[in-house]
Amino acid sequence: MKFSKRPASSPLRGRALITGGTSGIGLAFAKALAARGCDLTLVARNRARLDDVSGALARVYGVGCDVLAADLGTDGGVLAVCERLADRPVEVLVNNAGQGLHHELATEDTKPLEDAIFLMGTAVVRIGAAAGAAMKGRGHGVIVNTASVSGLVPMGLYSAIKSLVKTWSESLTIELEPHGVRVLTFMPGWVRTEFHERSHISTSNLPGFIWLDADDVARAALAAVDAGKTSVTPSLKFKVISSLAAHGPRRAVNAVVAKINRGRDR
Repeated sequence: MKFSKRPASSPLRGRALITGGTSGIGLAFAKALAARGCDLTLVARNRARLDDVSGALARVYGVGCDVLAADLGTDGGVLAVCERLADRPVEVLVNNAGQGLHHELATEDTKPLEDAIFLMGTAVVRIGAAAGAAMKGRGHGVIVNTASVSGLVPMGLYSAIKSLVKTWSESLTIELEPHGVRVLTFMPGWVRTEFHERSHISTSNLPGFIWLDADDVARAALAAVDAGKTSVTPSLKFKVISSLAAHGPRRAVNAVVAKINRGRDR
C-alpha cells in the first residue's frame, strides 16, 4: 500500500489509539493516520463494528489494526483503555469519543446530563492523563483532544463540556510541551456524520454550506500537528464564526444560539 507523504520530522508515526474510531470524525482520523503508515488501536462499544472497520482498514492500508471494545460511558470502560495505554504504549492518542446532546438544563431528570459529563469530560481527562503520563516518561508523543467550536457559545451542556475540554487541553499543552509531548486542541465546527442523527438532534435549520467533511477536518488536524500548532479550527468559515462567538456582543451571540436551539427542537 502506498502511504500518504508526511514530513520527515512528523511525530505522527508508530501506533495511534483512537477513541470513537469506528464512525464519524474518529473513523476519519483512523483512515488519515493509516494512510500515513500508522498502526491503529480502535476503541468503541460495538465489537462487531470494530471488527468490520479494523479489517477493512488493515486490508486497504496494509497497517496493523487491533481493537478494544469498551464503553467509555462507564468506569470499567475507561479503566480498560487506561490499562491498555499502560500495557501497550502508543505514539499518538486521538481523544475523540463523544455523543450529541440536546437536553434541557432545568430538569429533575439529570441522568442524561451526568452521563454526558462522564463520557465527554471525565473519560477524556482520565484517558488523556494516562496517555500523557506515559508519553511524558518517554519524552515524546502526540495527543489530539477533540473539543468543538460549540465550546465557545452557550448552547447547553454539550457546549459547557467542550469548553472544559478546550481549557483542559490547552492546560495539558503547557504541562507536557517541555517534556517533548505535543498536544493539539482540535476545534471542529459542524461536521457531516451520523453524530446528530444518532442523538436524535434535528439539523434541518442549518444551511448546507455550513457543514464540513469529516475526512477534511481530520487531515487538517494532522497537518496542524505536523506544523507544530497547539490548536486548530478547520476551515475559514469556522475560524470567522469562532472569532465572532468569542468576541461578538453577548446579547447578539445568545440570540443566534436561541434561534439555532429552537430549530433543534423540531
